[in-house]
Amino acid sequence: MSWKTAFRSFYYETAEEPDDIELVPAETALLVIDIQNTYVAPKDDPAEQARWAPFFERMDKVVIPNTSALQDWARGNGVEVIHARIACQKEDGRDRSLSQKKPGFNYLLLPKDREDSQIVKAVGPEGDEIVVTKTTDSVLTGTNLRLILHNMGIRNVIVAGIFTDQCISSSVRSLADESFNVVVVEDCCAAATDDLHRHELEIINMIYCHVVSSAEVRGFLTDAAGRAAAAHTGMPAPRRTVSRRRPGRAAARRDIPAIGPAPRPRAERRGPAAAVKHEGRSTPGLALEIGADRLRPHFITYR
Repeated sequence: MSWKTAFRSFYYETAEEPDDIELVPAETALLVIDIQNTYVAPKDDPAEQARWAPFFERMDKVVIPNTSALQDWARGNGVEVIHARIACQKEDGRDRSLSQKKPGFNYLLLPKDREDSQIVKAVGPEGDEIVVTKTTDSVLTGTNLRLILHNMGIRNVIVAGIFTDQCISSSVRSLADESFNVVVVEDCCAAATDDLHRHELEIINMIYCHVVSSAEVRGFLTDAAGRAAAAHTGMPAPRRTVSRRRPGRAAARRDIPAIGPAPRPRAERRGPAAAVKHEGRSTPGLALEIGADRLRPHFITYR
């Protein structure tokens, strides 16, 4: 089944198929969320180990290898790879959000330097890849990631990680609310059970994101290097030049970069008329050059 028809909730059962997805590499990031040592460590209680066995198997055989391969694909195609993990700054966890202090599964005490809070090595950062640390479910709520994405010109975010029904869902909703285009890679995510995983994907699909496979997302990159570069760096500002003409001498022209609009003449500096030329029109104005012995009028022209 294609991503265009899969994971449909009641709200979107009869909706038209979405348009093709096109991702410009320079405007796209792969965000991997919370694949950390603590979540793949065996349980102390044999009964709990058996209960979580399907999750461990999916992580070991599907999510981690697929995510690692997707990271390699992203790095090889100019897509920024970003990592997020849960970790607190204080050893006693005083800086955690309330949701991580409540008793139960979501009680998380993961000091930032402890081994269980580290990212699983197979999907860890390389080089100068950005790692953001949070004590919230949403990556945007608990970090400066929104500002980072904005500063880097990122408009599209490919999401992978765990847990689908918790930090993935919360982050996806926040990203969508901030007007990012979001793609969730189904076979790079997991929840505690497959039912929870699939149910949450149906809830968020088509409204907060598009749910796709790791094979499908590889076909979304578009060859728009020139457009991407322009959008990423911005168009160069027009260059203003100053042409100086001195009485009794041949006009000498030289280009002088300037910042901001040309200064308006001050009322107390009235003198010989000059012309300020702009887009082919001349309007009265005065620009003065301070010489060694007097004030000399000159012309300002705009290219």
